[in-house]
Amino acid sequence: MKNTLKIKGILFDIDGVLYTGNTAIAGAIEAIEQIRTQGIICRFVTNTSTLSISALQAKMRNLGFNIGRDEIISAPQAAVNYLKTQDNPVCRLLLADNVKEDFSAFAQSDTKANYIVVGDIGDAWNYQMLNEVFASLMRGAKLIAIHKNRFWQTERGLQMDIGAFVSALEYAGNTTAMIIGKPAADFFNIAIADMHLKASEVLMIGDDIDSDIGGAQAVDIKSVLVRTGKYREEYAAASAIKPDFLIDSVKDLPLLVSQLNTRH
Repeated sequence: MKNTLKIKGILFDIDGVLYTGNTAIAGAIEAIEQIRTQGIICRFVTNTSTLSISALQAKMRNLGFNIGRDEIISAPQAAVNYLKTQDNPVCRLLLADNVKEDFSAFAQSDTKANYIVVGDIGDAWNYQMLNEVFASLMRGAKLIAIHKNRFWQTERGLQMDIGAFVSALEYAGNTTAMIIGKPAADFFNIAIADMHLKASEVLMIGDDIDSDIGGAQAVDIKSVLVRTGKYREEYAAASAIKPDFLIDSVKDLPLLVSQLNTRH
């Protein structure tokens, strides 16, 4: 039977939409199950660079989410795929140890790297490290950023993300980073292609007005902003980016999708 749904696929941001820290957001597990019963394809897209794909899937399963590894599309994995297309990449990985496992196929060096890959390394940032990376950039190394987010939501509240460090390296090294994850158009297009759908058939749900909503709209994907995670009313209101839909939580998504698919 031909699928007559208007919305055939949903891209879920993970952190801040499905869970915060080690706590699932109320109703998130049930919302995904209800979405699946509507015959809708789900993909889970994340800029998270502290967990490998395997570790991320394990965390979500431990929280109660029934999500397959092949349904997760992560920015670090996109970076791996990009580096595989390059000639003899030698990397300096500013990544959590867990994520470095995904990059094990590549040669690594702190002094002779031709690619600097920047992700979340928490408190490991220091001036010596920044200067070493700056020196590599001045020698011609290319800068790859898993993402360029300004801040993120933790169980302790908002925390500064890696965007400021990426900007500092760009400025000092007189270069422009390749942004791999959201809001990069290529990242969203990879997700659309993985679902074998058109942009007009997909919804993106996220808590980040810049990366999730702005990135999706740039490739003609309709967007849903949730009032959980890093969402802040004042910040969203001041943004030039306006979501197509605004809901309190992912638990409200099944009803929204049902309404969209039954409109005439």
